[in-house]
Amino acid sequence: MWALLTKLNKNLLLAIPTMMLLGFAFGAVFDAGFLKSWIVPFTFLMVYPMMVTLKLKKVLEGGDGKAQLLTQFINFAIVPFVAYGLGRLFFAQQPYMALGLLLAALVPTSGMTISWTGFAKGNLEAAVKMTVVGLILGSLATPFYVQWLLSAHVTVDTPAVMKQIAVIVFLPMVAGYATQQWLIKRFTQKVFQETWAPRFPGLSTIGVLGIVFIAIALKARAILATPESLFQIFIPLSILYVTNYLLSTIVGKLFLKRGDAIALVYGTVMRNLSIALAVAMNAFGTAGSDAALVIALAYIIQVQSAAWYVKLTDKMFGKVAT
Repeated sequence: MWALLTKLNKNLLLAIPTMMLLGFAFGAVFDAGFLKSWIVPFTFLMVYPMMVTLKLKKVLEGGDGKAQLLTQFINFAIVPFVAYGLGRLFFAQQPYMALGLLLAALVPTSGMTISWTGFAKGNLEAAVKMTVVGLILGSLATPFYVQWLLSAHVTVDTPAVMKQIAVIVFLPMVAGYATQQWLIKRFTQKVFQETWAPRFPGLSTIGVLGIVFIAIALKARAILATPESLFQIFIPLSILYVTNYLLSTIVGKLFLKRGDAIALVYGTVMRNLSIALAVAMNAFGTAGSDAALVIALAYIIQVQSAAWYVKLTDKMFGKVAT
């Protein structure tokens, strides 16, 4: 089973569109309303496993301060406002679609940040810190950014959003850290890293696929009525990711060494879409399914673009010194 889950996690580019198609077919044929009761269980299954492998202690280590500051500046002072502008431009009459675009830009870094930085032979230690810091800052900042930027266009219950963030992020973080420490104490650090840690991303992937299925199933009949809406979503998403890659690449080349620059690119472009999806589905009621559709489609662009960028890193930043 663990081998199957690992394989599934490595093939998100195929697994997510497949689950979207299945969800669409299900929602087109059946009344998918009852699936809403499965949102919370799948949310926990999606978020908790990624917290078990999170290395919180890495935040306290130094050595790459410039890369960390530049990463978080891009993540919170630039990218959310690019997403907001694109949302107002492309979804002026569909505010919850604009919300989805903003949420996708508000919670930076995920396990993908570390994985793709490793594939591109970047600075893994910096990527781990970016992941932890970005997750915490993004979770704290999201309710305020949404209230500030979109409260005139969508109904934002800020205390409710903050409560959902606490339940979706910080409660699993505490539980995940406790699980991590128990496993290390029970089996040693080496066994945890080699045997247990690789298993959890696969469990998280099941949660992601379940939430994607539910989100698409709930929107299936609306998509059938206006299929062109999918293309309308892909355009601003593509612009957002291209802008992010260009900005991060330029900043990395100008200010950082190769390893740190690659970590910065993946620490800004890889968004924690799992948490964005969970917030959309849990904190904004039925209207949140519009936002969830945008986030679900962002998975496809994010995974594919990350794979393409790995092939470009030597051209962008030079080859690894030998």
